Amino acid sequence: MHKKIIVGITQGDTNGIGYEVLIKALADSRINELCTPVIYGSSRLLGYYKKLCAGVENFNVHITQSASDLHFKMVNLIPCVSDQFIAEPGKMTREGAQAAMQSLERAVEDLRSGKIQVLVTAPFNKQGMSQEGFIFPGHTEYLANAFGVSAPLMMLCSDGLRVGVVTGHIPLSRIPAELTKEKILKKLRLLDYTLKNDFTINQPRIAVLGLNPHASDGGLIGTEEEQIILPAIEEVNQSGVLAFGPYPADGFFATAGYRKFDAILAMYHDQGLVPFKALSFSQGVNFTAGLPVIRTSPDHGTAYRLAGEDKASAESMLAAIFMACDLYRTRRRNQAITDGIHED
Repeated sequence: MHKKIIVGITQGDTNGIGYEVLIKALADSRINELCTPVIYGSSRLLGYYKKLCAGVENFNVHITQSASDLHFKMVNLIPCVSDQFIAEPGKMTREGAQAAMQSLERAVEDLRSGKIQVLVTAPFNKQGMSQEGFIFPGHTEYLANAFGVSAPLMMLCSDGLRVGVVTGHIPLSRIPAELTKEKILKKLRLLDYTLKNDFTINQPRIAVLGLNPHASDGGLIGTEEEQIILPAIEEVNQSGVLAFGPYPADGFFATAGYRKFDAILAMYHDQGLVPFKALSFSQGVNFTAGLPVIRTSPDHGTAYRLAGEDKASAESMLAAIFMACDLYRTRRRNQAITDGIHED
């Protein structure tokens, strides 16, 4: 019986570095020992980008029309993207966005039906997707809607650093109004749960960042710390969540304070992602916590300026695949323990 994890991988934007990084990652000899990859894309586009990548001459795929009919010792490709689409590396085009949507929709359909067990998404261009009618700010929100989750948590993870964000893909001008005690409480509880159940950390320590410069300096530069963030920390502490702060973001990362904690909760997107990418860019993974399924992605975007140049590193894509498999095994193990307890 087939035991390897079936990993669905979307192609992302046709004209970004998605195909290049997934080809390089899946050419790694470790992949077929670990899992059965399934690319959702186009054989024509895959062939185009394979010719641009050095050292992948022996990389081949099994083309199948369904994730129910896979070759378990090869990389599989489901041709769900029109072969009429052409590659124009480095350009934002309608076809590039349409292909990304076709790939994502088919992969999520198979994830929902259980034909694939985890999902790894290559990057798409949010502006291009929006112009084609994609109503979500990003993958996180799309998947939350697809699986009926109201408040997922965007987490960026590497070996030495995990960062979650309270507010995601929204303008800076909206952050103060969106930041509430209740929202921080939900994110802290979900982060604590995720660290315990997905990352098997028994008593995780969570650092909470302030919103304002210097975490408001005791109310001199804003009131959110004293009125919203600190009360949320104190309330979760009462339920056993080990949250600390709020800390000034600049000094916290500059002095390597993050090394004392299992995760950091930032108040907004760039507050958490800028230092994370500065410290862990090539090995970073984006993980959507709070979903009933596993979804990861590389921590980079379409990188149009590198597309077609064979310069893009596959490290983050590899890390995303490895993490997705690790998280899936952990959840299966936890479920087996739970089932055993219930049987007793």
